[in-house]
Amino acid sequence: MARIDDLVYAGLKALPPKPPDSADREVKKRYSEQVSQAVAVALADELRKRGLTEARPSPPGVVDKSGAERRMAGGIGAKKVDVTWATEESGLLLAISVKTVNFRDGRTKNFQKNLVNRRGDMLIEAVTLHRRFPYAVLAGFLFLDAAAASDGTANRRSTFINAHARLKLFTGRGDPAGRDEQFEILYVFLLEASPDNANVRAYEVGNREQEVPLERIFDHLMVLVAERNPDFYEIYEGNLVPLNKRLAKKATSVVIPEEDTSDFDEEDEDD
Repeated sequence: MARIDDLVYAGLKALPPKPPDSADREVKKRYSEQVSQAVAVALADELRKRGLTEARPSPPGVVDKSGAERRMAGGIGAKKVDVTWATEESGLLLAISVKTVNFRDGRTKNFQKNLVNRRGDMLIEAVTLHRRFPYAVLAGFLFLDAAAASDGTANRRSTFINAHARLKLFTGRGDPAGRDEQFEILYVFLLEASPDNANVRAYEVGNREQEVPLERIFDHLMVLVAERNPDFYEIYEGNLVPLNKRLAKKATSVVIPEEDTSDFDEEDEDD
């Protein structure tokens, strides 16, 4: 497994046992928050390893005293963002919105009920951030309980299939002048989390048949950030590297031959 897999699985295995679908609303809400926090910490750790040293959230003392998630000023108000990388010079460069659907609806016994709400939360986040930071790369990670892939009936597709259909319109923002509510990239995850077992399967929205390794997702994010900031960053061995540092390394590796002054010496003798 790649490093990011180890980080995500370790975070998920540290979670308490998942409450039953019949648990009180506040209990289920707290569990969902814990899932989001565990995933966000793992994602930010991977970003820092890849050169995005200011990425949050982080353990206290790694980025600053708290390391907590950022509250970003946006185009329609301030918004807490799950995972962010921002610099003093450029502002927000990369954000990852983490949303989860962990419990079945008590009446329908499927996961569909909260899908539209989670989509709405993500789109508001995208509008808020893109209006203030149009060049920022925004990724959306929607985590569904693994059972959401098999909760379909003869009259309704599974929540997993419906998630792709309902998010397809809002992914693929390739131009900084594009629609504010659109994400640069969106992924749907099927999640299993318990102290005994953790498993995550990732799929790019619009392609529900082909699983995407977590490491490849981060490779893609690094490329997107470098493409948006070509005067400042480039990709080197899967990491985002400041262009000036990379050029400096290249310069120090070049051996400059000693200047041949023989022609000048001959001219001097003639004079």
